[in-house]
Amino acid sequence: MDRLWTDFVNSDYHDWRGGDRSEDRLGKASWQQNFLNRWQLKATVPASSAEEFTVRSFRDELQALAIRMSAGGLLTDKDQAWLNDWLQAGGVTRRLISQEEGLDVVLVPMHAHWQQVIAEVAADFAMTLVKGEGQRIRSCDNPDCRWIFYDDTRSRTQKYCDDKMCGNLMKVRRFRAKRKKESSEESSEESGEVKNEI
Repeated sequence: MDRLWTDFVNSDYHDWRGGDRSEDRLGKASWQQNFLNRWQLKATVPASSAEEFTVRSFRDELQALAIRMSAGGLLTDKDQAWLNDWLQAGGVTRRLISQEEGLDVVLVPMHAHWQQVIAEVAADFAMTLVKGEGQRIRSCDNPDCRWIFYDDTRSRTQKYCDDKMCGNLMKVRRFRAKRKKESSEESSEESGEVKNEI
């Protein structure tokens, strides 16, 4: 299940099959527009070079924090202060709206710029922690992938971002490594038998 913050962090794409094709999608205007549309956020596209630098720095730090938490690390006071600084950068106002289910009060961003987008991403990550779900943050066990995801399984044991892609790939890799090892051991035994006969 994609969340705002995981979608944002995973803009740093790496070829999950182990190829050398990596791509920082964050700098592409098409990715920026699709991301904003998908999450109903507003900012100028393309982001300016200064905005892009700020957004990328935030993304890289959030990615590092998520990876640390996926390995069992805890949120530190420094991490909390860092998130609070970003949350503060985005102003929101309350608005009463009518929905099919009735009236609701929602928080509406006050600005349409990338600082606001960062604040919304930080807020979504913070809500994951507030709901006590920080233990569900995962980094794909495929070392080539590096995808960050939220483990929504009941058992909380999901290892791969996608069992059909990364899961199957790693299964095939383990099988081939085992076969190679067995083949190597058989070759060693055969060469030992030849030496003993001589």
